[in-house]
Amino acid sequence: MTLTHVLPVLGTLASLGAALVVVLAAYRTSAAKVWREEAEAQKTRADRLEESLKEINSRLSRIEIENERLVRLLTSLDPNKLAVIRLTSPPSEDAYGSTHDR
Repeated sequence: MTLTHVLPVLGTLASLGAALVVVLAAYRTSAAKVWREEAEAQKTRADRLEESLKEINSRLSRIEIENERLVRLLTSLDPNKLAVIRLTSPPSEDAYGSTHDR
């Protein structure tokens, strides 16, 4: 083969190589964009869940404080009065129709 035959083949191969590089770069850029968007969505979701968890913890703390206060009030009552209240009040029914003591 002479130089005049080889140069067009090399030019074609170089063009195909350049096109392959451009396609791969576009794919990588597109994949990076997709992953970045996914990471941002996951971070937003994590931030939202963190806020929910903080709110739940705050509510739980308030419930624990209120529960502690109610236990103190209940234990400060006269046990004899509690027994009378239990004997005189009818058992309550829940949504399923079963009875239970208070």
